[in-house]
Amino acid sequence: MNLLFNLINGISLGSVYAIIALGYTMVYGIAKMLNFAHGDVIMVGAYICFFTMSRLSSLFEPGSLAAMAVPSLAGVVLAMIVCTVLGVVIERLAYKPLRQAPSLAVLITAIGVSYFLQNSALLLWGSEPRIFTSVVGSGSIQLFDGQLTITYTSIVTMLTCVVIMVVLTLFTSGTKMGKAMRACSEDKGAAMLMGIDVNRTISMTFAIGSALAAIAGALLCSTYPTLMPTTGSLPGIRAFTAAVFGGIGSIPGAMLGGILLGLIETFTKSYITTNLYDAVVFGVLIVVLLVKPTGLLGKQIREKV
Repeated sequence: MNLLFNLINGISLGSVYAIIALGYTMVYGIAKMLNFAHGDVIMVGAYICFFTMSRLSSLFEPGSLAAMAVPSLAGVVLAMIVCTVLGVVIERLAYKPLRQAPSLAVLITAIGVSYFLQNSALLLWGSEPRIFTSVVGSGSIQLFDGQLTITYTSIVTMLTCVVIMVVLTLFTSGTKMGKAMRACSEDKGAAMLMGIDVNRTISMTFAIGSALAAIAGALLCSTYPTLMPTTGSLPGIRAFTAAVFGGIGSIPGAMLGGILLGLIETFTKSYITTNLYDAVVFGVLIVVLLVKPTGLLGKQIREKV
């Protein structure tokens, strides 16, 4: 039962990493930029969701169905809207002028945007930790005569990851905008000659990735209910690791990498030590990249010279 419990927890945690990693992998796959401010967009979404739920919960009778469902739904939706706008603004102001700049300039800019968001959160909301109320509720399911407990948060997190994965796959393969994203990923110049608005496509990519960051922030803080201005930093780095692990630029790779990362972290904490799980995670990443530099599902890209 302990093994099954850790397996479920690992998949649940990995699902959060996978949702975050999808934002990284979409932006890199299409814009060829590493948006290291993505983790802080998660934090902003979590704060928006937290304050929305806090304000709306007082309007309903405590314990009623409306008091549980309406604030959570409104908080997640508003967080998605705010983060979508924030992602587009970041792309237009910080990244669009650097389309032709060296990758080092983009990297430094991304780090600067990350610190800007963290310090803005400190000024707006303070540094004290806040206790985040789960958007799903605190209930759980008991299996095997109570020997195995699965929280509603874990179930919803895993289902959300699967739904997002399926919707994104259908979106990129079956819609006009999705095909435009794939064309930009292959060759921006050729896509522009074919009449595709590259700037609009990249902005849409940032918008989708930031909306996913809001969902990930709500689910992450529902699992680990402490919210601070630095909440998104470490999960953002781990999710980037998951994206590289699975093959950055690959949507299925982001999901696979996130789930594997969650499993490695959970089993390391349970069976080895809680002090070395980051070392184990990055050690596995190094081994994978030595064997397959493009990641598990990444494709080798040949460049003409």
